[in-house]
Amino acid sequence: MDRTLADVADASDGRLLEIAEVTGTGADSRRLREIGFCTGAPVRFIRRAPLGDPAMYELRGALMSLRRSEARRIRVHRRAGA
Repeated sequence: MDRTLADVADASDGRLLEIAEVTGTGADSRRLREIGFCTGAPVRFIRRAPLGDPAMYELRGALMSLRRSEARRIRVHRRAGA
């Protein structure tokens, strides 16, 4: 079952996930793809900021902060074997 990165951050489960797709065709979605949020890439929720937004994710060894509105564009599923 696919969820968004925003859903994962709300559940706070910290599992290694795989990006299923980045939705949308606008500049924001394109920017997410350009910085590495691509289909098949492994991603993990790390933590939320003290006031709840943004959240931090680990993507290919780098730490990235995304606002909830950005994280909603990224659909993820549980990584096989994780």
